[in-house]
Amino acid sequence: MPVRVSFVIDNLGRAGTESQLLALIRAVDRTRVEPSLVLLDGESEDSRRLEPTECPILRLGVKKLLSRDALRAAKRLRSFWKATQPDIAQIYFLDSAYFGAPVAKLAGVRKIVRVRNNLSYWLTRRHRVLNRMIRPFVDATLTNSEAGRDALIAMEGLPPDQISVIENGVDVERFAIPGRIPFAGSILRVGCVANLRPVKNIDGLVRVAARFPELQFEVAGDGEQRGELEMLLVDLNLGHRFRLLGSVIDIPNFLVGLDIAVLPSHSEGMSNALLEFMAAARPIVATNVGASAKLLDGGGCGILAGTSGVDDLETALRRLLAKPEAARAMGEAARARATRFYSRDAMRLRFEEFYRRLAGVRGD
Repeated sequence: MPVRVSFVIDNLGRAGTESQLLALIRAVDRTRVEPSLVLLDGESEDSRRLEPTECPILRLGVKKLLSRDALRAAKRLRSFWKATQPDIAQIYFLDSAYFGAPVAKLAGVRKIVRVRNNLSYWLTRRHRVLNRMIRPFVDATLTNSEAGRDALIAMEGLPPDQISVIENGVDVERFAIPGRIPFAGSILRVGCVANLRPVKNIDGLVRVAARFPELQFEVAGDGEQRGELEMLLVDLNLGHRFRLLGSVIDIPNFLVGLDIAVLPSHSEGMSNALLEFMAAARPIVATNVGASAKLLDGGGCGILAGTSGVDDLETALRRLLAKPEAARAMGEAARARATRFYSRDAMRLRFEEFYRRLAGVRGD
């Protein structure tokens, strides 16, 4: 019998966590894992458009946890789980965890798993208290990097034996698009895929751009910091050669037009954007945070920048620009590494083995 896994998340979107979840639901071998999906809210058109067709879905429409709607939704979710009898509930994000973990326990779900892929740098005191309150309901915590595991132990005191690391995967073939050979054109383009939030350090990338008047810069992504970044571009007179493209649906075609892909983040677990840069065979500069060093094989598949600020990013970028042939070779090595270790199929197998082990299933 397959292990029945019910995934719980606030809404569906195109950000890294949500895209990894959707890829997992579509990829799992139904003879080994039988998925269902619970959306704490899920009522927006954007979320509905992304719903997978391959599994049962329950939308709860919860906007506020402390509300009558939430109490009614809890009863609906308990009934859903009583009917579908999942072996495992795998829960993402804070509100879904606060809501879903106690209901899963009440519904008799055998194992409850929380996914914690961020490094907890932004958690408020309130969230830390709530996390401690629901900890007794949780049987295992998943994270996607050793850095994430270390942070959960150090910052939240989670027992090491209750944390499992399962690395992300990328659809390598989706990024195998013939296009511009890096450093072959007369104008070099540097780009990044990121939400416009302070932790992504796009303002640092803007300041780096001011030191390279010969380069064009582009960022695919949107977010709360857009207005601030637009003002910074005006202040530095960069509007003509640093473009904020907003949300970009076709990331593979965006990446194939770049000569260099940059991950300037202050903090990451395992960056989905970095995996995409690797799959697209782009020469890469990435700050040495989270799993970046492991993904780039300690610098064999890209240049690792220090985390002290703009000077470190500038130095790393100049190193890559100085040796175009070596940069192209790094890009090809990055794609080979992504294909070997971080494919969607490799990720699927890691999750399937985890579920079957957690559920006590032996062999196939």
